[in-house]
Amino acid sequence: MVFWEGYCSDEVMGIFAPIVVYWVYAGFYQALPPLDRYRLHTRKEEEAKNMVPLVSVVRGVLLQQIVQATVAHGLFLVTSNANSSGMNVQPSLAIQIIQIIIAMFVMDTWQYFVHRYMHQNKFLYRHVHSQHHRLVVPYAIGALYNHPLEGLLLDTFGGALSFLVSGMTARTSVIFFCFAVVKTVDDHCGLWLPGNIFHLLFQNNTAYHDIHHQLQGTKYNYSQPFFPIWDKLLGTYMPHHLVKRPEGGFEARIAKDGKD
Repeated sequence: MVFWEGYCSDEVMGIFAPIVVYWVYAGFYQALPPLDRYRLHTRKEEEAKNMVPLVSVVRGVLLQQIVQATVAHGLFLVTSNANSSGMNVQPSLAIQIIQIIIAMFVMDTWQYFVHRYMHQNKFLYRHVHSQHHRLVVPYAIGALYNHPLEGLLLDTFGGALSFLVSGMTARTSVIFFCFAVVKTVDDHCGLWLPGNIFHLLFQNNTAYHDIHHQLQGTKYNYSQPFFPIWDKLLGTYMPHHLVKRPEGGFEARIAKDGKD
């Protein structure tokens, strides 16, 4: 039993919960004070380097979420009708954990190869993926700021594939997609906060993805949002280390000797 049972269906939660979680979690970061001593880039860098205003970023994210909600509605409609006889039966906790792990692997695999191809194909990079890189200094609300085509191919199709291949129910998908959203937002937050559990448990974290947004790192660290497996297997992993800036804050630097 879950807290929304009796108020709305698992499918409705699966559609709208990730969107609400995105804005609540990203809004939390946006509402924080400057926290200069924990920033990976100075505020001056953010203002100078980013090539898109916040209002455009918000509009872009909302457009992507409308598409995601539409696709999720269709996906739940099809799978619910196909499994109508057992739609209220939840698998055991162990099975759900396995399904989530499978979904994480599928999402990582899909996003790695699509993301990498968008960098390698000059047309796609120039006309599609470069929109995301207009945020040279990432921040939380911009985590899903993409060209609409990229949002559809990378995130929406990747999420749908993860859901279908893992065989998870709509209820399990609420947990998985909300977690994926929180992880993605955190990877773009631009802050290296002490005690951040994602920095402790995941090598693919805020600093890891920040390297990818730097000019010298754009052809590395494609993996997102969970593990750096494909980067390490296919030679696109860029070791880095954090250095404290004299004026405060941290800087994610590429390790020139090839070691962390």
